[in-house]
Amino acid sequence: MSTKRRKVRRGRPLKTDAAPDMRERILDAAEDHFSRHGFWGVTVREVAQEAKVDTALLHYYFNTKRGLFDAVFERRAEIINEERIESIDAYVKSAGSAITVEGVIDAFLQPILQRAATGDQRWHNYFALIAQVNNTPAWGGETMGRTFDNVIHHLIDALRKALPDVSEEELYWSYHFLSGALTLTLSQTGRIDRLSEGLCKSSDFEAIGRRMAPFIASGFERLCKPQAAKRKKAT
Repeated sequence: MSTKRRKVRRGRPLKTDAAPDMRERILDAAEDHFSRHGFWGVTVREVAQEAKVDTALLHYYFNTKRGLFDAVFERRAEIINEERIESIDAYVKSAGSAITVEGVIDAFLQPILQRAATGDQRWHNYFALIAQVNNTPAWGGETMGRTFDNVIHHLIDALRKALPDVSEEELYWSYHFLSGALTLTLSQTGRIDRLSEGLCKSSDFEAIGRRMAPFIASGFERLCKPQAAKRKKAT
């Protein structure tokens, strides 16, 4: 009776061989380090040590530190982008002709604020990372655009329905201010805690969720509605 020897593959594992839990462990470790120290303050060796893997494995699966960073940044973006697009679409459909600026902005904000409210440290790390990237002049704009522009254009399209004849210039300036307010809020720096002597807490996303959409909507309407009225009068 003859038996066939099982062929054993030698050398490096295929990239598809990475156990999902190992990949997630590497990404979680990198996310933690990048969120606390920024891109330039982290080494691949430090990430490998926390993930308890060899540095060669990180280079093999992600090629470079930037490749690792991009994988970290894109992982959760896919989730929140899908959630926000679905939320905006659901609101626009249900509101119909009664669509409002505040309703659109709330639909855009709630999925991300609800994620932040869970207290999950991994999401906290990710949101802190977003805040860093959004304030990185060298390559932050390109990274934010590549990752989030699709959902932002979706938001802008919905706002056009709530603000007929709106000035495009004022619409984009208003979004610019929304973006800054949101990323500052997501970073949870604790500054408002100190300024208010504990009256307000940067981690209180229930309070933030009640206030942010009305506040931001007022700014949009203050800038955009007068311009829309002028454009309508001119035509």
